[in-house]
Amino acid sequence: MTEFEGIVPAIAQALAKRGYETLTPVQKAMLDPGLAGKDALVSAQTGSGKTVAFGLALAPTLLEGAERFGRAGTPLALAIAPTRELALQVQRELEWLYELTGATIVSCVGGMDMRTEKRALERGAHIVVGTPGRLCDHIRRNSLDISELKAVVLDEADEMLDLGFREDLEYILETSPADRRTLMFSATVPRTIAKLAENYQRDAVRIATASETKQHVDIDYRALTVTPSDRENAIINVLRYYEAQNAIVFCSTRAAVNHLTARFNNRGFSVVALSGELSQSERTHALQAMRDGRARVCIATDVAARGIDLPGLDLVVHADIPTNPETLLHRSGRTGRAGRKGVSALIVPLSARRRTERLLEAARLRATWAKPPSADEVNERDDERLLADPIFAEPLREEEESLVKQLLESHGAEQIAAAFLRHYRARHSAPEELQDVPAEGERKKPRRDDFPVTPRDDGPGAGRNDFTDGVWVSLSVGRKQNAEPRWLIPMLCRNGNLTKRDIGAIKMQPEETFVEFSQEGAERFLVAIGPDKTLERGIRVKPLDGVPDFSQGRREGAFEKKKPFADRGPRPQEGGKPKWKSDRKPERAQAGEGGVSERSDKKPWVKKAGKPNFAKNDGAPRGEGAPRGDGPPKSGKPNSRAARKAAKVRGE
Repeated sequence: MTEFEGIVPAIAQALAKRGYETLTPVQKAMLDPGLAGKDALVSAQTGSGKTVAFGLALAPTLLEGAERFGRAGTPLALAIAPTRELALQVQRELEWLYELTGATIVSCVGGMDMRTEKRALERGAHIVVGTPGRLCDHIRRNSLDISELKAVVLDEADEMLDLGFREDLEYILETSPADRRTLMFSATVPRTIAKLAENYQRDAVRIATASETKQHVDIDYRALTVTPSDRENAIINVLRYYEAQNAIVFCSTRAAVNHLTARFNNRGFSVVALSGELSQSERTHALQAMRDGRARVCIATDVAARGIDLPGLDLVVHADIPTNPETLLHRSGRTGRAGRKGVSALIVPLSARRRTERLLEAARLRATWAKPPSADEVNERDDERLLADPIFAEPLREEEESLVKQLLESHGAEQIAAAFLRHYRARHSAPEELQDVPAEGERKKPRRDDFPVTPRDDGPGAGRNDFTDGVWVSLSVGRKQNAEPRWLIPMLCRNGNLTKRDIGAIKMQPEETFVEFSQEGAERFLVAIGPDKTLERGIRVKPLDGVPDFSQGRREGAFEKKKPFADRGPRPQEGGKPKWKSDRKPERAQAGEGGVSERSDKKPWVKKAGKPNFAKNDGAPRGEGAPRGDGPPKSGKPNSRAARKAAKVRGE
């Protein structure tokens, strides 16, 4: 029992009852005598036993030398977690840890009946666990009295700040007693956490466990490159290859969660969804299904799955690449917990490889780059699991002898074995055939040939490569949609696994673009884009039979040049210059001596004396020579650039 030396006896008994033999580094650090009664800022990797760690640290402060708690009344400790699931998980952990101390632990989380929580608080509690928003609601409504708090714990503090709970946390900390003990636990300690600790902790002890410097040593990171159209198929093969007791697939949006849940249900996987749009009851039932074994795959968003701990979670799949290193670490931290080994698989489309490399580098992680398991590899792994199944080692039971004998006599050993094999394989979803992509080895500097040169657009066979047996396709984008080879070609190469050698001529039309591929490139391209034949930006692809008709654009007027002048017949010449005005519109020719034009319906033209005045009309009749302004023209600087320049030269 030297491992549990210095622990409250009732807590030590609970640990032994739970099967604990050794403590994790963060748990040992919280038992340091120098930390007794002090504030602490603790950083440790996800899954290192932080809940038990702060439970061990709180016990001496709350019990104050007693072996058991007295009658429950005003709460003595407050534990704050970012999500409902994590708060309820903390409550379960503290319940078994404090079981022999007689502690009453109440939860206050969003999505649950607030009236039920209020009644539980009125009956009294020693420890309250909740989410920031719901705790603030209870405090403001006077249903939660925190005037006698001895300790406040912030679990996953960095995530609470990321989720926008700063104001709620500050309100709780400012409302609670000033002499309380404050413990902050976080996987990372960014500047925002350090600032929060500085404002609300007193001489906090900074604890960084040894495991923090070696992030997730029990997790095997694998980056699996796929074509964009094969992303979901690759996830299916990964799930089938590992056949983990529990697996979690992370998506970036609720819509993606719903889509994958429906897809995997149709493929025979026992799946549950976990997203913010579900009620608390639905989320609780989903997690319980994972713990009971009724479901084996959980498809979740980052927020919903924050901090959850599922037994036997051996596989994490990133269906969508995380946006930052912290999200990657927190997602992957769902596996490889408490000394267990786990796999974190990133599904990397070809276009996202460079971004994924930067993400892994920022997270200080090394991943094995490879292809997703192929259908043959999945089937081989199934055969290995079948041959190693412990069911073959079980002895024949007496009640089975009669039926076994009948089966052997009726069908023979080979037929029975074949039937067993078919039955075994029918219970598993068939793996998917994946397109071949280059994935092995570290990324090298791109060769010049990896980037296509823009083909010319000057004829049916124009282009950098001239193919005698080229294959043409039509893209549903043209000049009217601002299509240009400089962004069309890289897009074709990204989505179709092509290089410049595979692309020939490009002919743009008003509403579509014709592209020529080599025979091999066309086959690879059509397979890569999948059956829906859709590229980025919703561009549709249509294979063509033979060479397209390039005169379409000219027939529609797309290439017709505008003539500089309309056909107006012969132009009379006077003095070597054409008389355009009289030639074009004879009815508006120059007026005669009387100032009257040839049209009788036009008023006579009268030349005004002096400089025209363009001021606002004040009612004076036109043609009388009087200015229409309010007074004589204002004198001052010349009002044109040329006049001002001339005046400057004259020295005026």
